[in-house]
Amino acid sequence: MKILMFGRGVIATIYGWALRRAGHDVEFYVRPGRAAEYGDAVDLDLLDTRRRVWGQRVVEKWPVRLRETLEPDHDFDLIVLSVSHHRLAEAADFLAPRVGEATVLVFGNIWTEPTDAVDPLPLDRVAWGFPQAGGGFGADGVLRGMLMPSVIFGTLDRPPNDRERAVRQAFREAGLRIKERPDFRGWLWVHFASDAGLLSQGLRLGSLSKLAGSAGGLREGLLTARELLPLLEARGLDLRRHRVGVLPFRAPTWLTAGVLAWLTAHVAVARVSVTAHSDPDAEEPREVCRDTLAEARRLGVSVPRLEAAEPYFARA
Repeated sequence: MKILMFGRGVIATIYGWALRRAGHDVEFYVRPGRAAEYGDAVDLDLLDTRRRVWGQRVVEKWPVRLRETLEPDHDFDLIVLSVSHHRLAEAADFLAPRVGEATVLVFGNIWTEPTDAVDPLPLDRVAWGFPQAGGGFGADGVLRGMLMPSVIFGTLDRPPNDRERAVRQAFREAGLRIKERPDFRGWLWVHFASDAGLLSQGLRLGSLSKLAGSAGGLREGLLTARELLPLLEARGLDLRRHRVGVLPFRAPTWLTAGVLAWLTAHVAVARVSVTAHSDPDAEEPREVCRDTLAEARRLGVSVPRLEAAEPYFARA
């Protein structure tokens, strides 16, 4: 399959690497002028858990192909669109006249109605997914991160079509297990709210990485996310369909926070999933918290813990 990764961010790079290793033809679209800035290789330091429970460390300089133009008559089969949620509308506007015959995999956080978020795109060519990987580029330019053994795919209450099945197969060929979420809209919103809870406390401490091993910080994050469950219900979400997703926030926090603190302090896979997010100036965590708080205020839902953290993510 010929695959275009939209941008050369963390998620695009990690999955582009995995898909290329599986034999797919992978390129990256970058903004004009960025190819020279990025160079023709990426320095990787990854914990790859696809085949080993504790992960296998991969350190290499991976040659990449970058392009700064995308014409409508391209021959890509798949475009992987993984951008910050507040950049999704802009990216969809750009791609709409350039989709060609490709399927577009929308691969990340969404807080609005999913179909509204990508409205300019032809919905019959859109697949929905969510990465199970993360990390960050350090000051030295090295991408340090982690790749989990599975990836989330979903539909909006209908079975996958042929295009969506082809996308799933490409990821299977990359050694990834597929986890299906039939109510993907609801799953995305639960995940977004849980992110807001934990990110708000990470910002309070200075960065998400500071939550590693911090029982107190993790407890506050879990309690903040718990306060957001009524917000999800106010948006019309039936939480009974997402019992597993909300269980960590409804369980006793002395237990869940303690377990998470121990895991992020002593287990490499859990630790990297948190410590890789060490950029104190990252904008997406702030945007997640801002949008969640704005929705709570719009619907009149009380979220005192998120409001107390607002000074750490409010715009200047």
